[in-house]
Amino acid sequence: MKKRIVANRIVVLFTICIGTIGLLVSCGAQEESAPPPATPDVDFMELHNGEAKVEKKYPGSIEGTVNVDIKAQVSGYLDQIFVQEGSYVQKGQSLFRIKADVFNEQVNSSRAVYEAAVAAEQSAKIELEKVRPLVAGKVYTELQLETAEANYAAAKAQVSQARATLGSSEINADFSLIKAPVSGYIGRIPKRIGNLVTPNDATPMTTLSEINDVNVYFSLTEADFIEFVNNSKGDQGVESVKFIMADGTAYAHPGRVEIASGNIDRTTGSIAMKATFPNPDKILRAGGAGKVVLTRTISEALTIPMASVRDIQDRYFVFSLADSNKVVMKPIMITGKSGNNYIVKSGLQHGEKIALNRIDVLNEGMMVQPVLAADTVGK
Repeated sequence: MKKRIVANRIVVLFTICIGTIGLLVSCGAQEESAPPPATPDVDFMELHNGEAKVEKKYPGSIEGTVNVDIKAQVSGYLDQIFVQEGSYVQKGQSLFRIKADVFNEQVNSSRAVYEAAVAAEQSAKIELEKVRPLVAGKVYTELQLETAEANYAAAKAQVSQARATLGSSEINADFSLIKAPVSGYIGRIPKRIGNLVTPNDATPMTTLSEINDVNVYFSLTEADFIEFVNNSKGDQGVESVKFIMADGTAYAHPGRVEIASGNIDRTTGSIAMKATFPNPDKILRAGGAGKVVLTRTISEALTIPMASVRDIQDRYFVFSLADSNKVVMKPIMITGKSGNNYIVKSGLQHGEKIALNRIDVLNEGMMVQPVLAADTVGK
């Protein structure tokens, strides 16, 4: 019995060895018969210096060329509103009226005081004219003449004071009727008839904006401002100013840009700028927002398609064609964007060939079958 068991084990072990040897031989045969990896076809593009347009966008807020807060100059109850929110008014047009009964009575009182002062002046003048010849005839003394002259001078001063008081009360009465200081569009009117208005109100009665032209205010960092100033002096200066409205569409009219502040804000490190746009259709309104687009042209720029760049931990690489149809992974630095292209600051030179596709499978030193693209960047 034991001999039979041993014989069976020997047979099993022999079978296992034979199977293992056969498997190894089969694998070796497959390895020997496997074809070598194919050399991939890769499109390459030869780089040339050329013209590139660079755009930078900055958020901006819209204001009219004239923006006026309309406030009351006297205190009183709002009696009438002559305009509607959003309407266009001409300079000098009536906007609001404050109840003017008190101011009218002040005018009447001041006028009465003025008329009394005029009468007193006339009386003092008559007295002076009566005393003067009597002094010459030695009937009155010189002291009486000087007294009459002083009384007349005091009466004249009283007239001037009363005239000023009357003028002040008339001005206050005129202030009860609030008129448009400039032409423009009326903003929101928070007050209603019957509300008390005072010159110290924090909220204006309304705002008035002239928007035939509008200013869009935005800010540049100190570095961008220095670049802007330098570019404005040379061939690479700012060509035009565009505006992207709140709905994402481009505004139809180009504008011009100006410096809106003489100093850099120490808190933010930025400087205020102003772009002025014509607004014939009145589509841009004060209080709106959008993006100012500054565009400049670089005459000798080396650009590469964004699709040809591999981004690894905020570093940029491209695959350049080297000798023996091998690719070299090269780090580059970019200085900006022009459309769908990067503008190269360093790392590449005119005449180099870079891979346009299959960059996800390419590796350093990998051999490829290069295909030169028909259109080369910048050519």
